[in-house]
Amino acid sequence: MQKLKDQTETMLSSPASVPEREHRNEIDRLLEEAGDIVFRTTLLGQILFASQRSATLLAAPRELEGQMLAGVVADSDQPVLKTALAGVVQAQAASKVELRLRTPDLDTWFELRVSLYRNAEGAQELLLVGRDMTTQHATEERLRHMATHDALTELPNRLLLSDRIRMVIAHARRSGQGFAVATIGLDSFKKVNDGLGHPVGDAVLREAAARLRKTLRDSDTLARVGGDEFVAVLPGTASEAQIKLVTGRLLATLQSPFEVEGHTIYVGASVGVSVYPQHAEDEVRLVANADAAMSRAKETGKARCVVYSPRHSGPPEHDISLEAAMFQAVREGEFMLYYQPIVNAVTRDIEGFETLMRWKHPTLGMVPPARFVPIAETNGLINLLGAWALKSACVQLKQFQEVARRPLYISVNISPRQFRNDKFLDVLDDAITFSGLAGEQLVLEITEGTLMIDPVHAESILSKMAERKARIAIDDFGTGYSSLAYLKRFPISVLKIDRAFIRDLPGSEKDGAICNAVLDLAKHLNLSVVAEGVETDEQLRYVQERGCHYIQGYLTGKPMAANVALAALKERTYANLRPEEQRQVQQ
Repeated sequence: MQKLKDQTETMLSSPASVPEREHRNEIDRLLEEAGDIVFRTTLLGQILFASQRSATLLAAPRELEGQMLAGVVADSDQPVLKTALAGVVQAQAASKVELRLRTPDLDTWFELRVSLYRNAEGAQELLLVGRDMTTQHATEERLRHMATHDALTELPNRLLLSDRIRMVIAHARRSGQGFAVATIGLDSFKKVNDGLGHPVGDAVLREAAARLRKTLRDSDTLARVGGDEFVAVLPGTASEAQIKLVTGRLLATLQSPFEVEGHTIYVGASVGVSVYPQHAEDEVRLVANADAAMSRAKETGKARCVVYSPRHSGPPEHDISLEAAMFQAVREGEFMLYYQPIVNAVTRDIEGFETLMRWKHPTLGMVPPARFVPIAETNGLINLLGAWALKSACVQLKQFQEVARRPLYISVNISPRQFRNDKFLDVLDDAITFSGLAGEQLVLEITEGTLMIDPVHAESILSKMAERKARIAIDDFGTGYSSLAYLKRFPISVLKIDRAFIRDLPGSEKDGAICNAVLDLAKHLNLSVVAEGVETDEQLRYVQERGCHYIQGYLTGKPMAANVALAALKERTYANLRPEEQRQVQQ
């Protein structure tokens, strides 16, 4: 083949010594054998000769002669052809170009070598000799796809994700319009892989990818960045309302059970969001900040969305030493329990207390729970602290009741890791037995997200807790994304309206609508309701008039040490006693 090409080019580049017609016929005969396709054209691209192979590939008759070469090139590649021809003429040097011709399937790539030569009359013409590159192009395209896409889900990978984010950043800078990056992490995926095997886990990931892709817009980018994590780039989504709407849909689509190989699997997800340009102005930090926010969502109950804040960037360096100090604090008894009154909304009598953990560090002073609880969740110390808090609170309630001279209840928060611990029920039994409390005097507060991590496990544990007569309260109700169906499915006794919905009452119509809905729902489901964060008489009247049973907040009592709580109880109890009872107390 190379010999034919060399022979052809030699004849084309030198004047013929035979008659012109014979010379031309010999050139065309050689051109028929010189490549997949061959054209001779004028410098402007008018076809003077087209090989039989060219006509066959293009499904065109021999009357190609006289047509313009552009007529056999795909529309999208004609600018490429025009530039190549002009370049050869201008530089007086051969060149190569890849483009698609108008074949019947319009998907055939050719590499054309374009060169100049002088015909028998001495005029310049163009010679185009091409070879089919379709198979090579398909291979290269597959390799490019493999390099930029996840093999399991066919979604973009980190490489392509970075490129897409840079493109969106460039557009945002021109338009002045922000956008969001959301990291989506499946909550219980490890259990699927460990319990049911990787083939089932892979099927869940593929289905999760399909659900997320269906939820998003065509203009959004969804990528899988490894393991059970996905990242969504959301152009034009920057406001709080927009973010809440989109992430709510993402969480909802992953809360529905996955039906895989005869298994019904609940996974759920946590989402972290960062916004351009408020939280970062480059793709690396945007993704890192979204990932930090997602980690925070998992730490604080899962099945929820957290928007990035600088405090989510990771613990300060001294938190490493703080973690070590926590173990020392347990041995030294630096942790203590505070108690906040839960008051009857009508009579203002104290009905119970919520137990809140505090840490008094010898040099740092009072360490906020927001700093030490996430560390305890991570290193497992929360199980030890939680067991101590549960038993201590039950014992303390006995003292409270002795002073109050009537039954009270104690409310204790249960962290996600505690709830999942295999020994939790043993800890609960020990606290009840040791304190001698009746089970119904103990209320265990659990967040919506904790229940959504593994609803099947949650239902089993909650049923066993109910067998012990302990009551279940859903803390911060309305801030998560759990299904209302779980209120019917689980043995729940109490709903606690989050302070976020109380803070702006009675002025906020939206918060009022939410409170009214929760109270109405509780009424029909025969559930008690505690309004958290009540700080004003107006807020108290609002929830009281709408049938709220209990309130909790600074209006009726801040969190206080046990001795202060005892004094407050004693004062209220003494004031309510009849004269003869007061004299007995004084004696």
